[in-house]
Parts: sequence; structure tokens; C-alpha cells
Amino acid sequence: MIKLFNTLSGKKEEFVPIHPGKVLMYACGVTVYDYSHLGHARGAVSFDLIQRYFRRRGFDVKYVRNFTDVDDKIINRAKEENITPAEVAHKYIEAYQEDMKRLGVGRADVEPKATEHIEEMIEVIKGLVEKGHAYVVGGDVYFRVASFKEYGKLSKRNVEDLKAGARVEVDERKDDPLDFALWKASKPGEPAWESPWGPGRPGWHIECSAMGFKHLGTTFDIHAGGKDLIFPHHENEIAQSEAYSGKKFVNYWVHNGFVNINQEKMSKSLGNFFTIRDILDQYDAEVVRFFLLSTHYRSPIDFSDANLKDARAGLDRFYTMKEGILKFLAGKKPSAAKPEEVVEVADRTTYEKIKNLPKAFEEAMDDDFNTAFAVGLIYDLVRDINKFLADADKKNEDAAYIVLSAALASFQDVNETLGIFLRSPDEWFREGRRADSKVTLSVERIEELIHLRNEARVRKDWVEADRVRKILDDGGVELFDRADGTVWKPK
Repeated sequence: MIKLFNTLSGKKEEFVPIHPGKVLMYACGVTVYDYSHLGHARGAVSFDLIQRYFRRRGFDVKYVRNFTDVDDKIINRAKEENITPAEVAHKYIEAYQEDMKRLGVGRADVEPKATEHIEEMIEVIKGLVEKGHAYVVGGDVYFRVASFKEYGKLSKRNVEDLKAGARVEVDERKDDPLDFALWKASKPGEPAWESPWGPGRPGWHIECSAMGFKHLGTTFDIHAGGKDLIFPHHENEIAQSEAYSGKKFVNYWVHNGFVNINQEKMSKSLGNFFTIRDILDQYDAEVVRFFLLSTHYRSPIDFSDANLKDARAGLDRFYTMKEGILKFLAGKKPSAAKPEEVVEVADRTTYEKIKNLPKAFEEAMDDDFNTAFAVGLIYDLVRDINKFLADADKKNEDAAYIVLSAALASFQDVNETLGIFLRSPDEWFREGRRADSKVTLSVERIEELIHLRNEARVRKDWVEADRVRKILDDGGVELFDRADGTVWKPK
């Protein structure tokens, strides 16, 4: 039984889909006028994991994540870059997809663009006008908030308080300061579409309602987004959608927590605003994904160099353990023995924990997708396996093979869902760990220098061997001479 926290009710609820065995899920995507930032990464990783977990549990998922490709910010950026708004949108959609791929975030089943759904938006707006929930002023159309009696039910805000504290531009054409635009009359030089109210373009809020209706129906299971979207965006979505259809819009509202930078809110004005690309220039993508998943998706998360280094160290610990397992298993044949016949009594608790990891993982994830607890389970087991590895050579070989191969299988099972810990140790220490280390040499140059050093050692030219080693050391490379050859890791 999966439970998730529903912002609408303010509590955890058992997930009961509209259609048995199916999940209809919509996540608010990005407005494509710039490179995406760390807050976008958090939402994308969180909701990608949630839909991935539903699939693991056997659900048929339809996941929709939109692009807002018509907006004031896009129009302004087009003017700055001297290109069309459509070209701006295309450029930053491509960049977003590249960033997501690096973070291990898959494509959604449907990725609608607002500009491809103008007809659907006009139909919804027409319906709202006909029902008295919207009104026309010149070429603009506004939603009449007072006509929807449940306004504020998602954000838990009182309408009268909102009116008293409303900070809106003076617009005497509006019936109420809280009324919001569904359609905006066109201005010279702006993109525009024909409508019953004259040429113009949609307001932001109507876009998601129309795209949700189109691809998921008038009522669907889950609507996801950042906490900053609860009000006014999602509140307005509910009002216009339910006023139009007369039905409940969404059953479960899921929101991810904020990202802070060194314990301060991320903002351009504070100078602590980082794009995903800024971060991936400094840290391996797996470090960033692991960092994001190490905190529960609803909790605030603090991005700092120290926390990213902790995430990197955590990955080091896992891959070092995995390296130890693979090294022990290398060249050994699978055992035909039964675990209960060869696994020593003292090791059976560890073996049972290993075999139980996928189940324990699902119990953690069933409780509102608790990745923080799931990661804790993994590292609790890493400690147990490291203790086992320390004495593995002294144990019955069949028993050690059974325990350690089971560990690899259990980790692989849960890690495929999390999208982390999936590389070989060699790949991690050569590529991932190197990405945010002080290594200044290319992999090709490192391999060349190791070859030269080994040749010098064969000749017993210790001066040359030490000279080459110093070049590697100065380049941030640490060497380990083993019986099976020389390996390296970033310092």
C-alpha cells in the first residue's frame, strides 16, 4: 500500500487510483527562457523517481510534464537575443533535455508545449465565460475568483485576507483584484493567436489545466510541482478547472521542498543562483542526483560545497565496497550449495538483511517515497558487508560467494529504481570521482604515464619511475600498485 502526502488534505493518504492499476500523473514543467536551475533539478529528479517507483510496483503510468513556451519572460529574452520567441523556447527546451539526461531523468510519456494546445485553452476559456466564471474586458479575459466558492482550499488561504493583502497593479477593469488573466490581448511584436476575443495569447494558469484535460482527462490522480507553485498557480488551476468541468480536478497534490544555498534561499538578487550546468561543471551528475535523493522530497534541502562533498564521499564508500565484492568474486564459480547449508550462523543475519533489502526499500518508498530512509538502509548494509569482506578469505568459499553475489543482486534491484550506484567501480573512480576532484590530467595521459612508469620499474630505473610518479601526483592522481597491476584514483 503506497501512502503519499496530499497537500490538499494536509496529511498522508493511501493512494487509490481512479483506474485500478493505472496512474495518471502531471508535473509542472519549466518556462523555457533560460537554463534550468537547481530547483528545477530537484523537482525533476523527485517526480521522475516517483513515477519510476509506481512502475516498479506494477502500475501502468502515464506521466505528463509540460513546457511553457509562451510567456513574458520568453518574449523579453527573444528581444535580448534578437531571435524569435519560438527560437528561444527551442533553444532552452534542448538545453533542459540535455541537463535531464545527465541527471538520469528520463523523458516523460507526454511532453506537451503550451503553444501546441491553444485551441484546447480557448475552448476551456469559452466554457468559463458561458458559465459566468469568466468575463471579457476589451481583448482580455479574466477568471472571476468570487464565482468559485472553494478558492483557497489548496493553499489554505482566506479570500478576504488575500484581498486585504493583495499587491496587484491597479486595473480598474477587473471586478476583483484577485481575478486572474485567462487570455491576454496581443501587443505589437508579440506572438498572438486568433480567438473569439481578438488576437492574443493564453495566461499561464490556463495552460496546465488545458494540457491536463487533453492528456489525462478532466480528473486525474496526481499533480506535482514545487511548493512555490501552490499559490497562486495551482490554486488557480483548481479554480478554473473545477469551475469548467464541475468535477474534482486532481485527487492528490504533491509538492517538493525548496532548495537553499548555504542556508539561504536561492535567488539571483543574492548572487547564489546556480543553473544545473553551473553545478555539473563542478560535480559529477551522480553526486548531484545522490545529494538530491538523500533528503526526503518534501523537506527543504541545503545545497553547499560541504554537502556535495559528503555526497561524493558516500558514493566513494559504496563503490569501494562494490569493488571489494567484485574483486573477491573474480574467477570464482557460482556455488550450487544451499545458503542454509553453508552460510555460517554468525553471517545469517547479514545474509537475511541482504535478501530483504528490496522489500525494506519498498516499505520505505511506500511511505511517501522516503528516499532518505531508503538510502539509510543501503548504507547500513554497506557497513555489514564491509565487515563481512574483512574476513571473507577465512570463510567457506561457497558461503562467501552466496552472500556477496546476493548483495550485488539486491543492490542492483533497488539502485535501478533510484538511478544511482549503477556504474562499475572503475567507471566511478576514473570518471565520476574525477569529475569533481583536483585531477588535471586526461585519462589518456594518466594511462600513458602509468605505462611509462611500469616500463621504468621493469628496467629498475627507479629515478625515472619516481619522476613519472611525481607528475601523476602533481596532477591529482593517487597510484596503487597491486599484484594484478597498477590502478589509480583521484586524490
